Amino acid sequence: MREMSVAATSVAAARDVSPALAPMHVVHLGLVPYERALELQRAVARARISGAIPHDVLLLLEHPPVVTLGRSSKAQHLVASPALLETRGVELFEAERGGDVTFHGPGQLVGYPIVNLREHRQDLHWYLRQVEAVLMHALEGIGIPSERSEGRTGVWTNGRKIASIGVHARDWVTWHGFALNVHTDLSYFDLIVPCGLSGVTMTSVARELGADAPAMDAVAERVAASFGTVFARAPGLLDPGSLSTMLALP
Repeated sequence: MREMSVAATSVAAARDVSPALAPMHVVHLGLVPYERALELQRAVARARISGAIPHDVLLLLEHPPVVTLGRSSKAQHLVASPALLETRGVELFEAERGGDVTFHGPGQLVGYPIVNLREHRQDLHWYLRQVEAVLMHALEGIGIPSERSEGRTGVWTNGRKIASIGVHARDWVTWHGFALNVHTDLSYFDLIVPCGLSGVTMTSVARELGADAPAMDAVAERVAASFGTVFARAPGLLDPGSLSTMLALP
């Protein structure tokens, strides 16, 4: 494991930026089925590409239990049979994001940043490191030390993986994003080889902090603020109804 400086990353991200920061819409969606959230992401991405939505958007939500397969997924990394997934009430979806197999479920903060990299830096590797920095900055703020792992995408704490990241982009606009385990039932990760990493131990904010773990809403607010810090944007709440109006959705 190699620890990285979150503060240095954040300062580097914000340098040479005007004090008048561009807005970023933050939308809290609650519990949303995976397929519905994917359709919404794609709609927001299309609007961001066309310019119909002029600012970056951060969708924050939770999913019912679901296993998703990224573009790099290998069959052997899905340990559970379809029958076992059904018994546990877990859906299965293939996704266009990068990465291998992962799990989403209640108690996990999922973030889908719809970001126009033409307004930041046209470099997906840079973007992945920035998303990691967002989560590291937020975790540091609640008292959890965090680190990167050499050659791997995601965020760890003391050698245990606490957040997974997988993204997709078209015309330099991103979607998909990150999953931070907050109060997640970690037993669901036994159904898979998380992110295709054999021997990885998954953890959560609740497991690391015990009774001192903050509520989901507090973690979501901190992550949104950290996103603004790292990406040099001014986060502002946008209600789901207003987002639907911007997208002309029913």
